[in-house]
Amino acid sequence: MTTEFDAYERSLWAGRAAAYEQVFMQQSRHLTDPLLDAVGAGSGTRLLDAGTGPGPVAAAAAARGAQVTAVDADPGMAEAAARNVPEAQVLIGVLPDLGLSDATFDAVVGNFVINHVGDPAISIAALARLLRPGGRLALTCWHHPHTVSNSLIQTAWDEVGLPWPEDLPVSPFRELGEPAPFAALLRQAGLKAVEVAEVSWEHRVDPEVWWSGPASGVGASGVALGRLDPITLGDVKAAYDRLVAQYATPDGLVALPACALLASGTSPGSVRLAGPDRPV
Repeated sequence: MTTEFDAYERSLWAGRAAAYEQVFMQQSRHLTDPLLDAVGAGSGTRLLDAGTGPGPVAAAAAARGAQVTAVDADPGMAEAAARNVPEAQVLIGVLPDLGLSDATFDAVVGNFVINHVGDPAISIAALARLLRPGGRLALTCWHHPHTVSNSLIQTAWDEVGLPWPEDLPVSPFRELGEPAPFAALLRQAGLKAVEVAEVSWEHRVDPEVWWSGPASGVGASGVALGRLDPITLGDVKAAYDRLVAQYATPDGLVALPACALLASGTSPGSVRLAGPDRPV
């Protein structure tokens, strides 16, 4: 089932894999190890990385000895993942129907993917069905009230006094990105021992590099910036420069507060521990 928001997301990310990899992936990869720890990924774990992007989580899982399948909806992202993680099986697939068999994986992870789907409940249920009994699911989303890094462009936009484009869809997950509703979605999908943890950090980055992501058309902010005339764009950039300066560090970078939620749960049934030498 493809919703209007899903179709928007496909167009939003088409052709932007390289720009995403150079800028925004450097922030989102902070959750790589916590995700893999949450599902107990190790040697022999049959793991699915849903929404793999250029493959940072898949690469880390493969380095732990996991047998990795990585899926992304965007062909450019999948191509980058295949290049970056040659030991993984990389497929193109769109949630909720990835074309994979139920009860196939010991672990399923998705790093900041659930906020890019039109129906989060259906997608989470679909991912849960891919788990073997006792398998683990772990998903992350941005905790927007505490993530300055992702709101700088829109804050600069507001300072200039521009109305945000009404035709840019808002993720259905925006209202669900809090601990209680996120946990409820996993329980609704039939998962047990559900936990939601908050992970906070400072994303250290060159402020010009951080601006270059949306300036090159990445994400909804990139779409909005791309509609501006040069003078207005310069006004937004000047407001961004003023805002980001308060996070400057002595080495010329900025330390931008970022915060995410990591939700995890276990598929019902006999507990299966990862690894070829452990009991099933």
